[in-house]
Amino acid sequence: MDRRIERPHRKLQRTLLVALCGGALLALAAAGLIRLPPSGSLSVKAADLQVATAAEAPFQDYLPVRGAVAPLHTTYVTAVSGGQIDKVLVLDGVQVPAGAALATLTNPQLKLDVTSKEADIAGRLGDVSAQSLSLEKNRLDAEGQVSQASFDLLKAEHDYDIRKQLHDKDIVSDAELKTYADTAAYDRARLAQLRAGQTQQAGLASIQSAEISRTNAGLRQSLDVVRSSLDALVIRAPVAGRLTDFQLQPGQSLKLGDPAGQIDSEGAYKLTADVDEYYLGRVQPGEPATADLEGAEMDLVVSRVLPQVTDGRFRVELTFKGAAPQGLRRGEGADLRITLGDTRRALVVPNSGWLEGGGATMFVMAADGRRADRRPVSVGRRNPEQVEITSGLRPGERVVVSSYAGFDKLNHLILH
Repeated sequence: MDRRIERPHRKLQRTLLVALCGGALLALAAAGLIRLPPSGSLSVKAADLQVATAAEAPFQDYLPVRGAVAPLHTTYVTAVSGGQIDKVLVLDGVQVPAGAALATLTNPQLKLDVTSKEADIAGRLGDVSAQSLSLEKNRLDAEGQVSQASFDLLKAEHDYDIRKQLHDKDIVSDAELKTYADTAAYDRARLAQLRAGQTQQAGLASIQSAEISRTNAGLRQSLDVVRSSLDALVIRAPVAGRLTDFQLQPGQSLKLGDPAGQIDSEGAYKLTADVDEYYLGRVQPGEPATADLEGAEMDLVVSRVLPQVTDGRFRVELTFKGAAPQGLRRGEGADLRITLGDTRRALVVPNSGWLEGGGATMFVMAADGRRADRRPVSVGRRNPEQVEITSGLRPGERVVVSSYAGFDKLNHLILH
């Protein structure tokens, strides 16, 4: 049988054609693989993303917060004694002087106790007075005896002198003269003894008198305290100022130490503000601040930082550098700007939704603008408009600054 004989050049052409087709198919497959997005990618619309450029710019380190006006000093009014409200003498919100009566209480048991204690102290004061009178009587008796002895001695010496003159004239005998001499000597010794006793008695009386005086003063002080307990039935203003939170009503019962209201310093104010706990280590006493009050910018200074964190916030107090504006009212709101540091240049990006994920990474745009890749960054200071980037970015790089919600597990964004 005859068979067809292939020409050699045609076989070579067919081999080349097959090789070229295979290479073309491999090239097309490689191109397709290159164009496939890497794992962890998502295709998004470029119009749905907000993009900004990282740039070096002056960074203003400040913290804007909303504050409220508060009195510089607040003094609490408490019940010094328990009882039932009898009369309310002033209204909440009025200006009161120090010591002004605000309300009166009734307490029959207290009045009965005071009356009983007064009677007891009065009886003890009577005993003290009797002791004092007894000391005075003894002193007068001693002085009377000394006076009598002095008179008797003077009379005896006078009689002795007369008898001695008569004796010298041999009118009176030696025995009679000796009698008068003995009488004078007796009266002299008796006077000396009385005077010594009077001195000793005066020393003891002085000690007793001092003790009586101390006892008397203590009893009278106790009496004053007992009587002042009735004054405690009147609730008074401890200081001058504006009375607030004073809500007492007749018939209301109060116990010792119960709050009755408070008095705010009038014309002396401060501002208080609640700050996010992120700034707890940065806000310090002495830092300057400004506030917009009554249409003017006022200078303040952070006077106190309360480190207790409640619901993710802590409280700061600020005082005016000069006089507070007129017409401020407790609770009035104010916009504050607390300066945390000096203004200096830094690499910054906008403070926006990208921080909601924690701020540890950012999506950085590729040079062709067709994709964005996640990159770790370090965040420094921040204010409402700017965030300082301390590492991970270079000036001029474009980054996605809109919210990263839904991108948590993604590393690449393909833009179309």
